[in-house]
Amino acid sequence: MEINGKRLMEHINTLGKIGIGEDGRRIRLAASDTNRQGRDQVAAWMKEAGLQVVVDRIGNIFGIWETPENKDRAPMMVGSHIDTVINAGQYDGCLGVLAGIELCQTLQEQGARPKHPLVVGVFTNEEGVRYSPDMMGSLVYAGGLSCEEALASVGTDGTILGEELKRIGYEGTVDPGFLKPFAFLELHIEQGPIMDVEGYDIGAVENLQGIHWQQVTIKGAANHAGTTPTRLRHDAGLAAAKVNVFCRQMVEKSGGVCTIGTMAYQPNAVNVIPSEAKFTIDLRNPDKARLDGDEEILAAYLEQLAQEEGVEITAKRMTCFDPVPFDEGICQKVEKAAAARNLKCRRMVSGAGQDAQMMARICPTAMIFVPSVKGISHNPAEYTPDQACINGANVFLDVVREMIGA
Repeated sequence: MEINGKRLMEHINTLGKIGIGEDGRRIRLAASDTNRQGRDQVAAWMKEAGLQVVVDRIGNIFGIWETPENKDRAPMMVGSHIDTVINAGQYDGCLGVLAGIELCQTLQEQGARPKHPLVVGVFTNEEGVRYSPDMMGSLVYAGGLSCEEALASVGTDGTILGEELKRIGYEGTVDPGFLKPFAFLELHIEQGPIMDVEGYDIGAVENLQGIHWQQVTIKGAANHAGTTPTRLRHDAGLAAAKVNVFCRQMVEKSGGVCTIGTMAYQPNAVNVIPSEAKFTIDLRNPDKARLDGDEEILAAYLEQLAQEEGVEITAKRMTCFDPVPFDEGICQKVEKAAAARNLKCRRMVSGAGQDAQMMARICPTAMIFVPSVKGISHNPAEYTPDQACINGANVFLDVVREMIGA
């Protein structure tokens, strides 16, 4: 059995056009007007595929396929997200949602009578660009964050998520978690270069690395850039630079990755020694002990640096998601399905946060990766060839068919 590859790619390309502004940038931030347009289109495709569309109170959309024979059994859930970062590509999240709809439609067209219902989920605010935290819809669904707290989230533009969901018509009527899936599977682009460089078709994702974010503030003393001797400076900018270098050296030893992705100086003048540096640290590792160890090493270094440079350093936790091991049985099914289709498969660790990591809290979960050309993602140059998308969707179909008894 094969999915309809032409239809899948038409859907991906059509959704990809939604949210492209006059400046050419694709932006569908959570609960925005362009996000509403994307939601409307996906909901319409769900209905075309014979799915019942239900929206929960955090705005997650579910396309439900059940029959009189299986409606009393636990469902299997698949899915991802369609909200984007700013100036995004067209595959991240969207492939998993649209392939989920496609496999439902394919199974129905082939007359399948699954023993379990099949549900396609579209989770709210996975990217976390407009509202915090990221992966919010799946986190709420899995019970890790209260719906009330999430709905009260204030966006970067001052809006309130609950009010915006109501404004765009996606204030749902059922409580998150209303369906209890027996398993969850997410198809996704790799968003990294490994599969493309090494020539793999399918990734069986067995682990998702832990992600710890913190915001660090270094306070020094502003002074004249020309008249203040180096030995008498309390330079917050220099201290911040030392932290960046230290983090790189630290993760080279532990096997993790670290990114200082934002940095702001005060007073931010060319001829003034910075009195303050405020920056974020994104620390990741698939091994919890090593991730926690790196945090302890970093905390000790910040104390040492404060004394050496005569500055004050404070750190505030932003997010803390530990590594997530995925279900071994499902990973083996992915490998088996890839082999049956003569597709080259390897075990993978997801370097990015995914909705699957939240769903793993409540049911056996895994992911399937397809390659990202040059490893580019969160960028309009993000690209996965059509055949790679179709290959992934067919393996996705095979695994789901086996698991729901279709």
